[in-house]
Amino acid sequence: MGQRSLGGDDLSELRRRYRELVTTELPRAARTRGDWPVREDHCFARIVLDDVFDDIWYDHVAGRPAYEHLPASRLREAVGTAERLLDEGKPFVEELNRQSLAWREGES
Repeated sequence: MGQRSLGGDDLSELRRRYRELVTTELPRAARTRGDWPVREDHCFARIVLDDVFDDIWYDHVAGRPAYEHLPASRLREAVGTAERLLDEGKPFVEELNRQSLAWREGES
């Protein structure tokens, strides 16, 4: 039986897909496709979740791991962003990584 959100959505498949993309598929693509600016799963999680919130993700998600505490709409966005990273490759990874790091430079 899947895990349900407050809205009744079954999130287990979305969570599984998010983890597969962030922990396996994106790091593998970074290793095999060339000179990506990030290679580690936690870096992909950072840039995906920052993009979802247009901000530093941990200012918006109280629980850890973050993907288990996202509402269905945000989790769908995260999966979509991760799939775009995989599809579009290095240029999109570079773009989102730059934005994510810029938000962190502005931290006080």
